[in-house]
Amino acid sequence: MKVLAHHIYEYKKGLRQLILHTLHSKYRFEAEARLRLAGIDFLTRQVSPEKINIFFGAKECIEVMKHIGDKPFNEYTPEEDFILGVLLGYDKIQECNRYLRLCEKQNVLKKIA
Repeated sequence: MKVLAHHIYEYKKGLRQLILHTLHSKYRFEAEARLRLAGIDFLTRQVSPEKINIFFGAKECIEVMKHIGDKPFNEYTPEEDFILGVLLGYDKIQECNRYLRLCEKQNVLKKIA
């Protein structure tokens, strides 16, 4: 829960617009209560019986995550994976390279004539 408090601090200071926080599911209601109390939009996804992911941050980012849907990360399309990485604030060039690798791996990279 200390890491959650730090993530909330980073969001409130404007360091990130979207945060992905993974924790044991027994802390779900406590974590959601903290986010509600702080007035932060969030989305909770069950990863396994013992683990959850909580996305929290800007309302627009949460809406995008809702649109992507509730599926495991390994089932994301290259585009969805790219969007998530950019929203989480990962390096854009690294995300571009990751996107191209995923497209190549899935044989969806379009040839430019």
